[in-house]
Amino acid sequence: MQIKTGKQSAPKVGFVSLGCAKALVDSERIITRLTAEGYAIAPSYDGADVVVVNTCGFLDSAKAESLEAIGEAMAQNGRVIVTGCFGLDRKVLETYPDVLAVTGPHQYDAVMDAVHTAAPAPHAPYLDLVPRSGLRLTPSHYAYLKISEGCNNKCSFCIIPDLRGRLASRPAGDVMREAEALVEAGVSELLVVSQDTSAYGVDIKFAQSNWNGQALKARFYELCEALGNLGVWVRLHYVYPYPHVDEVLPLMAAGKILPYLDIPFQHASPNVLKAMRRPAAAEQTLERIARWRQAVPDLAIRSTFIVGFPGETSEDFEILLAWLQAARLTRVGCFKYENVDGARSRDLPGHVPDELKAERYHRFMEVQKAVSESVLSTRIGRTLDVLIDEVDEEGATGRSAWDAPEIDGCVFLNGETDLQPGDMAKVKIDYADEYDLWGSLSNDDLDPSN
Repeated sequence: MQIKTGKQSAPKVGFVSLGCAKALVDSERIITRLTAEGYAIAPSYDGADVVVVNTCGFLDSAKAESLEAIGEAMAQNGRVIVTGCFGLDRKVLETYPDVLAVTGPHQYDAVMDAVHTAAPAPHAPYLDLVPRSGLRLTPSHYAYLKISEGCNNKCSFCIIPDLRGRLASRPAGDVMREAEALVEAGVSELLVVSQDTSAYGVDIKFAQSNWNGQALKARFYELCEALGNLGVWVRLHYVYPYPHVDEVLPLMAAGKILPYLDIPFQHASPNVLKAMRRPAAAEQTLERIARWRQAVPDLAIRSTFIVGFPGETSEDFEILLAWLQAARLTRVGCFKYENVDGARSRDLPGHVPDELKAERYHRFMEVQKAVSESVLSTRIGRTLDVLIDEVDEEGATGRSAWDAPEIDGCVFLNGETDLQPGDMAKVKIDYADEYDLWGSLSNDDLDPSN
């Protein structure tokens, strides 16, 4: 597509965002800068002067999706800038040598330079046109709050440190100013994300920074405490189970932050965990979970696991299933191991055949399905706070404190069409299946245990 000279309307940039919540935050930051400089965001390929594709390169399946998205943008538009984790992979230029530019993850300046070259900005930035909270790709009532980049862990299956570098924490004051701006803009839920949330501040030695005239340490507990004083839901994602994670449980018990921990345990067999370079004390983890639940009885624990990891034996897999039944986790995701380029696990012996991976995946999900159904049945009869996400002609859909958007379950309120997205409703739970809840509006006081 040729850009006409003397064009009076603002150049339009198409945007495709793939991957995790951290990548979504990167997309939001780029879109905010584009808008501040007078660019318009095109709703389709047809009207775009250039298209930015923010890619994911964590798994081979994600790389394939990224290549497909780039190919679609090239076919539909032809003027494409590639950024994100997959931008570091030579396959991008090998497959699509005619893309305008390729950059790596969170390289905002490089993306902006490429856009400036492809579709020059028509005038100087109008920063006052952009809200203090920035522009977001999520609904207006929730937002992702990224507190750091990179990771210092050396899990054998993971290439994130190679893609995004070592841990780089943001100053606590900067995080809180962003959080405060989001709340002022009407956000009711802050979803705290990073590659390793509980390691926050380690790299900058928990340095203090100013927030509202006070010194605030860049430390996991202090940040959670400060966020908990903003009066909105605060949900913790990607929490590595370091010992100091226990310190935030009193904040959950007091209702300051949500009783929700997203902890990627990955497996339960000591042998597999050792090969993964993950903590390998599964029995101690069960004891720790029990202590957490004593402190916060309604604690929801979400986790992800990998089946078919190199060297995983039938005995290892049975250990995992038994652990899963004992742990009774609230929400669980499972991935079949992918032999990702650059991962140290590629060199491990005992790679599991794809058919066996698939069989173990289905068995895993069936076990967790029964666990989830049992756990959710305990919600029936309770009255809960539910944050409404969507409303249509059939009713409203929302989430409880136990449910993160996109990845967890929902609470359905059939026939309730007078609610609005962002409303906080009191809902009495009438029915549960293995993943979701159904309920009706209630005027009763909330369950004291909620």
